[in-house]
Amino acid sequence: MDFKINKETIPSAEVIYSGIQEQGVELDYILPDYYPDVFRLIRCDVCPVIADYSINGDRLSYELKCDITLLYCDEESGAVQCITQKQTFSKSVELKKSPIAAEVTLSPKTDHVNFRAVNKRRLDVRGAVSVKISVSSEKNQEVISDAFGMNIQLKKIPLKYASKRLTAEKIIQLSEDTELTPAQQPVIGIIRTQCTVSGCEKKIVSGKLLAKGDIAVKMLYSCNSGIEPMDYSMPFSQIVDMEGIDDSFECTVSAEVIGCSVTPSTDKNNENRILRIEPELRISCRAVKFSEIMVAADAYSTIYPCETMIDTIRAEQLPSTYVEGFRHTAKLAEGDGVPKNIYAMWCTPKNINTRLGSDGRSVIISGMLTYSMAAEDASGAIIMPDRDEAFEETVEIGDDLSGAAVTADIVNADISYNISSEGILNAKADITVRISAGSSFDLRALTDVSIDDSVKKQRDGDYAFKLYFGVENEDIWDIAKRCSTGVEAIMEENDLADRRLESGSMLLIPIIE
Repeated sequence: MDFKINKETIPSAEVIYSGIQEQGVELDYILPDYYPDVFRLIRCDVCPVIADYSINGDRLSYELKCDITLLYCDEESGAVQCITQKQTFSKSVELKKSPIAAEVTLSPKTDHVNFRAVNKRRLDVRGAVSVKISVSSEKNQEVISDAFGMNIQLKKIPLKYASKRLTAEKIIQLSEDTELTPAQQPVIGIIRTQCTVSGCEKKIVSGKLLAKGDIAVKMLYSCNSGIEPMDYSMPFSQIVDMEGIDDSFECTVSAEVIGCSVTPSTDKNNENRILRIEPELRISCRAVKFSEIMVAADAYSTIYPCETMIDTIRAEQLPSTYVEGFRHTAKLAEGDGVPKNIYAMWCTPKNINTRLGSDGRSVIISGMLTYSMAAEDASGAIIMPDRDEAFEETVEIGDDLSGAAVTADIVNADISYNISSEGILNAKADITVRISAGSSFDLRALTDVSIDDSVKKQRDGDYAFKLYFGVENEDIWDIAKRCSTGVEAIMEENDLADRRLESGSMLLIPIIE
């Protein structure tokens, strides 16, 4: 008897590298002549970003840029002085093989920072940063879509897969000037800049992708009266070339801040009242066209012994995105530890972990929130302390995400604070979190079937029907395979409408040849 197999070739995703690389950060800095002597160190931050990356053969190369910001007070004026330095490291990773249509994720973070004043003119910084790396490659996989002959039975399931993918990146640099209001004091120096992208909209226009959003810049600058906060918003709109894109593609766009400089300059009165704000963004675009086919997940013959080969297919899906929020509260200080004056407060997320709740409709987010402030203590000195607060929050999604891989990014944290009548400093952080779910799923599919037609299956008797007691939720396919009969024959004989048993019951199993 003839036996024929139909196969389809589909692309799937394969992770070819996953790991972490570490990089030490060292700075031995001698103050220029125009800087005053160090009287008291306040704070040091190291901010790592990925400036660029490329893949050549089986090697991933990337450029890691670390912005080092060190703040101190001088003895004469007591003003906050800011030292900024940039260090760039070229790093590389050997991959298992040369990737096809590579998807690269590089996530840098600061591990630790130590700093000290060697003397009044010399500063020493030692720290470490790490980069979490993931690289996936497209892999063509043959799967069985149909088979005929030798009483073969197939269990078919639908598979939605990425039949075509487009990716593009664009780095943009923006520049705008803003002037302080008459009520604001002239700038001595910029001591902190935080730049975030609040949203990124997308639109396909004439074979290109239009990405637009808003950049929120929060600044702290030193002045004669201490420290002043300032907020600034800057819109952006960019065309990204993606050859071949049209409305049949599903798209995602994200904007990552890879740098933001704020430079003060003088006005007509020779005062530092003009700020040039220059953010640098990496816009990443991804477009996927999906197709759907029926593939075989299992097979058997009702007459002959049958062997199957099954492989796991990682079917890529564009993630569903949810923007949700929660509130976190923290007690930061009490009694004599409460600052005399607070200029600004902010919150930085660290070590974020995400998992699905047991109901499949909620996401549990945990990690660390570092509360920081620029303040003045009882003696009048500028301080910028940190306080780490562990947290775990359950965010209700509503949709059923069972089986999906979930990740979360904290995209914004609006801070408010108050000092109670008991002298306790409390802070509230209204957290905005972007949750991604279901970027891929694993499917076990048949890749090959072989049938031995030299011998038939042995039955335990000569009969046309047998009795079988099925249990609740049992799959009719499993029953038919165990009894070497057909699924449709069982359903027809027992007047079943569903391929799973609603309750335990006695079934009449017809034996087919």
